[in-house]
Amino acid sequence: MISAELFCDELEQRGFNIASGVPCSFFGGPIALLSRMPGRYIPAANEGGALAVAAGAALAGGRAYVMLQNSGLGNLINPLTSLVMTYRIPLLSFVSLRGWPDPANDEPQHVIMGSTTQPYLQLLDLPHRILRAEDGPQDFRTILDFALEAMAAGDAPFVLVEKGAVGKVASPSPHAENNRLDSAEVVRVISKLAGSALIIATTGYTGRELFSIEDRPDNFYMQGSMGHACSIGLGTALARPDRNVVVLDGDGAVLMHMGALSTIGSQRPANLVHIVLDNGIHESTGGQPTTSATTRLEEVATASGYRSGRHCRTLTEVHDAIATALTSPGPHMCVISTRPRSGPMPPRATSAHPPESMRARFTAAAGDGQTAAPQPE
Repeated sequence: MISAELFCDELEQRGFNIASGVPCSFFGGPIALLSRMPGRYIPAANEGGALAVAAGAALAGGRAYVMLQNSGLGNLINPLTSLVMTYRIPLLSFVSLRGWPDPANDEPQHVIMGSTTQPYLQLLDLPHRILRAEDGPQDFRTILDFALEAMAAGDAPFVLVEKGAVGKVASPSPHAENNRLDSAEVVRVISKLAGSALIIATTGYTGRELFSIEDRPDNFYMQGSMGHACSIGLGTALARPDRNVVVLDGDGAVLMHMGALSTIGSQRPANLVHIVLDNGIHESTGGQPTTSATTRLEEVATASGYRSGRHCRTLTEVHDAIATALTSPGPHMCVISTRPRSGPMPPRATSAHPPESMRARFTAAAGDGQTAAPQPE
């Protein structure tokens, strides 16, 4: 293992002056250190955006790198192949190796990418090396020397990072503002009000919380595919216009693919209620901040075509907003200010329901979309 301090220092000594990325717990240490210096780390909405930020810095004469989880490698492919590789923009990518070498010790959504991350890079003929947990400072320096040689040749090298290869740093716990709500209490209210509605829960702690509060076949617990819960909800709402559909989302997830709000607004499914638990951080990867503090998501939603958008700060406001949304034509968005979670996290839904079983029971609960009634207008 190398320390987070050495990771950042060695890159800085080689002229890398800007980094971007989407958080992964493997890179929690470097992200925490870089975030203390304004302008050194740019938190991107998604991995493709992070690569584009780095490409822009490189085009302007800087040296840049990105950090991401291999589950987000797919978001990177388009700008990687059509921008970075086409224009031969030299930049460096660090990608965590989730689901590798032993998929059984990771979450189900990492199994496929764990075994295909290296073949992807080989298919694209991209130079890459692995930083292993047992590697020390000299091994890291050798890898960086390799990366610089590849960049000098116009390539965009990758460093694949094993779990435990980069150390963490002590960081203060996220500040729990007194005026923010406890997410478990909020989810409990939502689940009670939802009744027979179909619920799509986003990846991370939100789905785990719903699973622990009320597990039912009408719940679909999304693991992985971050940012797509609202699009899944849109498809479900259009297929079953006779059923209310509730999307239980997070601020980081909505920001990742915010263009989906425009698609929802254009389709205007009357039975869709989009709820965003906004705690201002990527909680399950270590509490790195999102950019929700500077984005009024409820206003983005109404500007995109949602029929209503509300921001709730009390449980009474939550109850009133959700009850109204479930009984009036939508789509509606409700953003709820929540504080970071504390204490042990509930287990994942896949601890009780394998992914295929979860899909089968949700599909059965949703019923036959061919018999759906028209939506109210």
